[in-house]
Amino acid sequence: MPESKARKRKASPQRSSYDLPEDKKYTNGKQYSSRIPRYFPFFVIFALAFALYQYPDSVRRSVRVWLGQEAVPGKYLPGWSLSTYVGLEADIPKRDAVVAAFQHAWLAYERDAMGADEYHPISHDGSNLTQAGGIGYTVVDALDTMLLMELDAEYQRARNWVKHKMSFERDANFNTFETTIRVLGGLLSAYHLSGGDSLYLTRARDLADRMLPVFDTPSGLPMPMVNLQRRKGVWDEGNQRLVSTAEASTLQLEFRYLSELTDEDIYWKKAERVMAVLKSARMPPGLASIFMDSHEGRFVTSAIRLGSRGDSYYEYLLKQFIQTDRTEGIYREMYEDAVQAIHDHLIQKSLESGLTYTAELIPERNSADPQGEISWRLTPKQDFLVCFFGGNLLLSATRSGALVQEVSVPPRPEELTEVGQRDWKTGIELIRTCMAMHDTKTGLAPEISHFRIPNDSLGDVRNAPGDWYIKGAGVGEFPPYDARYMLRPETVESLFTAFRLTGDNRYREYGWAIFQAIEKHCRIPSGGYATIVNVDEVPVRHEDKMETFFLSETLKYLFLLFSDGDTIPLSKYVFNTEAHPLPIFTPSIRTGFS
Repeated sequence: MPESKARKRKASPQRSSYDLPEDKKYTNGKQYSSRIPRYFPFFVIFALAFALYQYPDSVRRSVRVWLGQEAVPGKYLPGWSLSTYVGLEADIPKRDAVVAAFQHAWLAYERDAMGADEYHPISHDGSNLTQAGGIGYTVVDALDTMLLMELDAEYQRARNWVKHKMSFERDANFNTFETTIRVLGGLLSAYHLSGGDSLYLTRARDLADRMLPVFDTPSGLPMPMVNLQRRKGVWDEGNQRLVSTAEASTLQLEFRYLSELTDEDIYWKKAERVMAVLKSARMPPGLASIFMDSHEGRFVTSAIRLGSRGDSYYEYLLKQFIQTDRTEGIYREMYEDAVQAIHDHLIQKSLESGLTYTAELIPERNSADPQGEISWRLTPKQDFLVCFFGGNLLLSATRSGALVQEVSVPPRPEELTEVGQRDWKTGIELIRTCMAMHDTKTGLAPEISHFRIPNDSLGDVRNAPGDWYIKGAGVGEFPPYDARYMLRPETVESLFTAFRLTGDNRYREYGWAIFQAIEKHCRIPSGGYATIVNVDEVPVRHEDKMETFFLSETLKYLFLLFSDGDTIPLSKYVFNTEAHPLPIFTPSIRTGFS
């Protein structure tokens, strides 16, 4: 592996672009001190109490500034402070603890289910996504994590499986989106990080060629399923003609990079056509509903949200702009249009603590008039998946919202546009909210959180939560789907991004707390990790499943959070939505859309 991509065992400390103040002032080699009257502490306490009573808002704001949750006007951006700035050197003990956790998970999978798409650590078994067999979801998803962690023995065994046992000759239907982000993305990332091992590019090209027919629709929007053996796109039986917006718009990083590697523009053009359709179908005021009609190339009336089926549409608008080194301004325009609409219509504040969250818009039509006008109901609900968006906003603030080519770490206000500063502040607030959602008995956040609104049904409930709650989680009842933690990565993804852009240790502390909670409640002693069905119940109950994204995303982002800043630097890489790092490049293929 090239040196620039290898994990650094030692790293030299990096200092902030701000001048750090001296802890003590000296004059002529002598430290000055003053005599403090005995009654002075009582005077300070009285003054603080009086200020809190008379000016509570100002005091709270001052505390938030001191904690780095709010900016000093005209000087610093929120989200970091001098007292917690540590730079981007590695925290080796914590980084290596994450490596040990990966080995605990991987070696159990390898022992019990090598090659299976999914792993069940409690029953020590694996399963495939189709009756015709699997395509190695877990193996390929974990390849680049092993390369980054320098787990050479484990990596060589995984590579051997890809070489000798991986097959796409499966007469069955696979999800287009999942196969792209996990398998195609994993192969392309492994190709790059391995220094150009042709095995992975050959497999990636074979897979992409089998998937190309999914784009053969009247509009060019992809079909949601693909039969890999027959090389045929397949419609979802339950949603004829409909395709998820996020799934259609989250193939581009992978297909575009494959075109760059092979000099074959077919992959790029198919993926780019999707983006042209999305732009033409724009809904006022710039938000996207979660389903599209693949024949007509238009949005259909459905929910608008940043959670499932909507999330990575917004993510890939920004990341396509970053992937080609900010040369395609069309994606910046589309992204900024969408984020403005999110601020105007979805960003909300919780009742008690003022937590920033994203609500959902649900379409409704009067039952007495089925042909009548549609109204939109704002629903105070946020998926765990939305927690990617805090880090995404920080990234966009320092890329599309930057006035300079390379912003400082942490960024200075004068380096960002007004929109960039707005997005930075919202991103920091969303991360704060996502950490608040970890305030459960396990220290892990639920799959779905609901937020309090005025005059809701909890107003008369004794000891009702002030900001958010898990809906339907009654005492003694089997937990609802909302209450589970599925080993998801989105919060630690944002923590990783925030740390790399600020050098502030608080994000490592947050990430370490989450990692410890995973170790305590999700770790299976005999090997592997499992979903817990209720984050607010101790002792926990497990579901017998370890998601592949735990190896490819959750542990990778934690590893990178504690690694030094030269390990996959954000200035040189963009992550696909499955956390597979792909290099930033200047495109050699001329395209018509941008």
